[in-house]
Amino acid sequence: MPEQRRLIFQHIDEPGYSNDLDCYLRHGGYEVLKKAVTQKTEDIREEVKKSGLRGRGGAGFPCGVKWGLVDRKSGKPIYLIVNADESEPGTFKDRYLMHQDPHQLIEGTMISCFANDVKLAYIYIRGEFPHGAKILEKAIQEARDKNLVGKNILGTDYSCDIFVHRGAGAYICGEETGLIESLEGKRAYPRIKPPYFPAVLGLYQCPTIVNNVETLCHVKHIVDMGADEYLKIGTPGNTGTRIFCVSGHVQKPGYYEFEAGKITLGELLNDVCGGALPGRSFKAVIPGGSSAKILKFGERFKGKLRSGEEYDWGLEDVPMDFDSLAMIGTMGGSGGVIVMDDSVNMVEALANINAFYSHESCGQCTPCREGSLWMKKISSRMVHGDARPEDGELLKSVADQIPGRTICAFGEACSWPTQSFLAKFGEEFAAYPETKKTKAADARALV
Repeated sequence: MPEQRRLIFQHIDEPGYSNDLDCYLRHGGYEVLKKAVTQKTEDIREEVKKSGLRGRGGAGFPCGVKWGLVDRKSGKPIYLIVNADESEPGTFKDRYLMHQDPHQLIEGTMISCFANDVKLAYIYIRGEFPHGAKILEKAIQEARDKNLVGKNILGTDYSCDIFVHRGAGAYICGEETGLIESLEGKRAYPRIKPPYFPAVLGLYQCPTIVNNVETLCHVKHIVDMGADEYLKIGTPGNTGTRIFCVSGHVQKPGYYEFEAGKITLGELLNDVCGGALPGRSFKAVIPGGSSAKILKFGERFKGKLRSGEEYDWGLEDVPMDFDSLAMIGTMGGSGGVIVMDDSVNMVEALANINAFYSHESCGQCTPCREGSLWMKKISSRMVHGDARPEDGELLKSVADQIPGRTICAFGEACSWPTQSFLAKFGEEFAAYPETKKTKAADARALV
């Protein structure tokens, strides 16, 4: 069985470890911040860029490159926002970081603020995390009292404060410009890019960095060990560790941290998570949260790696990293691995996903607003007794007309499940009317 490499989660669930400052300090907390404030800001930025750290919130965009895009010549203040919205179904890693190790996030945030000349940062936390918000506010106050946040940090000339902002519970606020609109007190309508790239025109029309919780925790460890050592963790192009949130039909669901690309999907599900439930077999998996395209067990994938070497993988052979998952037509996303076994009816599973995305559309763009609702209505009608053989094709037709026609990536997020479910399990949709009749007849026979 592959061994976990707990870097970010090293103290999660550790017996006797608490989320207060005294405990964090006993475990070496804020020593990296003390080291960072003695360095040149540009040197820290270069280390993070050199480390190859990719964003852990979903897109996998290089963190150091994002920092490098910030407009530092505008004369405007630079803001940093911690994206703690974590509303992608199947994802639950950031919640544990905030609940059990909030000072790791605060230290990583303060180092990132110092590196980017930020004087004010916000932690934007989803509305369904009220307890997490209270923990963070308490931790920030503890850090202020110890001169680790606020004015003249650690006796230096550098000052920076952090505030927690609670969202109202909207999936769209995970999109960085929608989050910024919400933080400004407006409806969370994503902005058009260009011109509203946050690095240039973000919060209050000032340069803004938006990073995920897990991403900022990695910054602390990069500054601690140096980019060269960090590059030894994971695989080329996919450095560091990844936290996988495994839910669904496995014997041991939970959160696991491994070096990126050093564990395959089969090893994760079978060796780490104990395999399928007794008497069941794996049918499908969504590897990066519900918006990632679904994969079907039994598939094979062939192609060429960047090195030019050819690969021929079964689904179980696929390395769990951003690039490998992208090569087979899906994405690593937020690390939310949703497992489905042979007891799952794929039409009904998609109906559940479509209901979620229809509810969460912000409604700004017509293709997304109307398309997500239409897909929900079709799939809902199917599972409630009025399915037609042509419904699968109708669903696909609607889904195909949304991507690329919306302001933000929500159009893709709501379309990819339908497109991939139809591509992988189209026969179930075509046969569903008869399947539904058979189920109804069996149910009547039991009465």
